[in-house]
Amino acid sequence: MRRIMLAAAAALLALPLAGPAVAQDRTIRVISGFAAGGAGDLMARLIAEYVPPLMGARGVVENRTGANGLIGAEVVARAAPDGMTVLQCPMGSMTITPNLPGVALPVDPRTELMGVANVALSTYALIVAARGPYQDVPALLAAARARPGGLTYASAGVGSAQHLSVELLKSRAALDIAHAPYRGATPAVVDILGGRVDFMITNLGDVMRQITGGELRLLALGDDAGSPLFPQARPISAFVPGLQMAGWFGICGPKGMSEESLARWSDATRRALENPAFRERLLANGLTPQFEDTRTFNARIAADLRSWGDVIRAAGVRGD
Repeated sequence: MRRIMLAAAAALLALPLAGPAVAQDRTIRVISGFAAGGAGDLMARLIAEYVPPLMGARGVVENRTGANGLIGAEVVARAAPDGMTVLQCPMGSMTITPNLPGVALPVDPRTELMGVANVALSTYALIVAARGPYQDVPALLAAARARPGGLTYASAGVGSAQHLSVELLKSRAALDIAHAPYRGATPAVVDILGGRVDFMITNLGDVMRQITGGELRLLALGDDAGSPLFPQARPISAFVPGLQMAGWFGICGPKGMSEESLARWSDATRRALENPAFRERLLANGLTPQFEDTRTFNARIAADLRSWGDVIRAAGVRGD
């Protein structure tokens, strides 16, 4: 009898230790709609590394590419709304692509997905080749006005955030500049370095290595918040008053997630962003840590849907 009682006591003492081990067997899928190596994939991997462990689970990343991130979004929209499958959702996929006329959407983020929490803001950078003729923003604007239609700007494709950011600049500054769309930011940057395209506005993280390496010249940052990595860089609003351009990377899930699940994800994301290591890795890649809970993040998504929709209609951009 004594041996039975001792065994039972030992089992009870072991229970608190067994709980976390069992919980760690739970796997949360973080879907990235973009290929490995890009900013979207990086964010998905950081989210998977830092957030699920705070919910007693391990995170794994799955890349489901295509349709400007919406192939991955479709995977999440069709998943059970239990918080075990989420999307690393960038601004473009959630607020620009759904606004483009002529695009056959595999999934409609407006009705089939919801924001869970925001993680980071993405500063945009106006860049030119370091060996090129443009030393500052006034020189670039003056050249565009002197030769209407003579300058070209690169983007990661029609309807991308890079494309629409320059369309917004053109509208606010009354410029006529030709668009050179590419299949992604990397080939666009290659042609800027080669002098075949004049400039580009893109995520700072996409071009940090070339800026710090002296291959590209950073003329301005897209929003007034700036970047601690480039404290001397001026915002583009200093040259075109009122102009603000910034992106974001958040976590989205299928419609119908419970309040409990949303609260659990929101709390874990907030706590993850309090981790100095997580924050430092975001900043090192040109991203600004920016926690927003479910309600605040969904309000941001709704506002950006409206504002980018206005830009698309004013510029007459189509996705077909």
